[in-house]
Amino acid sequence: MTFFSGFALHNEAHFFEHFLDKGAYTVSGFSYGAIKAMQEVLKRERRIDKLQLFSPAFFQEKSTKFKRLQMLGYSKDSSTYIQKFTENCFLPHAMQPVDYTRHSREGLEELLEYRWSEEELSALKREGVEIEVYLGEKDSISDVRHAYAFFLPYATVTLIKGANHFLQGEEI
Repeated sequence: MTFFSGFALHNEAHFFEHFLDKGAYTVSGFSYGAIKAMQEVLKRERRIDKLQLFSPAFFQEKSTKFKRLQMLGYSKDSSTYIQKFTENCFLPHAMQPVDYTRHSREGLEELLEYRWSEEELSALKREGVEIEVYLGEKDSISDVRHAYAFFLPYATVTLIKGANHFLQGEEI
């Protein structure tokens, strides 16, 4: 199994333990890491049977103004931006400890500007790659409503009641 971490994070796979397929032919990613997982599967330098996307970063329905404000906040004080961003990932539940790693303006821009491709997802599905998408009903980061509708034709989409961006809920 290959796991790609979220923006500015590492070692967070334990949050998805209930859902994570640890098989040798599985590629998984959380949030920004879901973008990286998708890119890895599209390169397909090895056999891949399953793609798991945990709270995939989905901002293609967000306005240019929203994206500019995110970039401005990061540019002003990246440490404070990352801390606040992470706190928002856990809403409406209590923040859990996370491990941070290096991050960049370019990475945030890629996260905000990435456009999921219906053609690429459809091709993966036709080629037999099983796609699973997990979304938290109370996710305050990604556009859950649009993401659910977008991924549904290509993937098994699981909407977890009461869960946040880290898929943590009251009963998990």
